[in-house]
Amino acid sequence: MSSFLSHPTLSKNFSHLKIEIVVCGDGEYESPHQQEQEHSPHIVVVTLNRIRKRNAINRIMWREIGEIFSILGRIGDDCRAVILTGAGTKAFTSGIDISDPELMMVSSDDPNDDVARKGMAFLPKVLDMQRCFTAIEECPVPVIAVIQGSCIGAGIDIASVCDIRLCTRTAQFSVREVKIGLAADVGTLQRFPKITGNDSRVRELCLTGEMFTAQEALRIGFVSRICSNSDTIMEDAVKLAKVIAANSPVAVMGTKRSLVYSRDHSVSEGLNHIATHNTCAIMSDDIPTAMISSKQKKTARFSRIPKLSKL
Repeated sequence: MSSFLSHPTLSKNFSHLKIEIVVCGDGEYESPHQQEQEHSPHIVVVTLNRIRKRNAINRIMWREIGEIFSILGRIGDDCRAVILTGAGTKAFTSGIDISDPELMMVSSDDPNDDVARKGMAFLPKVLDMQRCFTAIEECPVPVIAVIQGSCIGAGIDIASVCDIRLCTRTAQFSVREVKIGLAADVGTLQRFPKITGNDSRVRELCLTGEMFTAQEALRIGFVSRICSNSDTIMEDAVKLAKVIAANSPVAVMGTKRSLVYSRDHSVSEGLNHIATHNTCAIMSDDIPTAMISSKQKKTARFSRIPKLSKL
């Protein structure tokens, strides 16, 4: 069984998310920079942590999701994979917390503003909400969604921006927005069809708001595997994250960037994008390190991911 520790620097910064690292007891995934440390934060676990609300997403959690995924993989802590899950076994998330009035409130200085002006005032909030979830997709390291119980509404949006999705046999899904009078507007309608490739069934699910099962999620390609229960799904996710984290971080990050870019561009544009990336990445020390380790049948130890610069 894997064990987890609170993230040494990030855990205290979030009230609605739990941030942990997977303990590497044998040091198998420690980089040379961290060999003196007892634990390595190569794998970070982010948990939506409002269990009494079935992990419903209020304004605070929404902001925190955007914030944490704008940090992970960028701050020099050598995070190489992220597992995203919900607290408890009843829900990954039940979607938008409709009891939070500030989440959907249209803020306008003048109550006499007409519909156009109220719409202009509300647009930046919608775009901010979209950016918070897109931050998961733009996180430089792979994100694995571990889905237990209900994955409703905004849960589909979140799962759709993750790189890999696992679920339990009892997981239930729904693009629920039409049931509350909305068209999904933070990513499901743009990403879900491209993930599954089944246009007719996607339209049926999005237009009806009906529930669909873990078995159907697997059949249409929304999840890559079904795990038997809550214990095995976390173990499977950790094992998968360890396999990813054991590979060259330069190669993994480049692969994710290319996959995301190529989804929205032509084959020719995608080829040019990865060619440009590899003009630098191919000179990485990770390539000879990986080749030598493979010949010697040893576990490769790659240098840490540096802190990424910003303004």
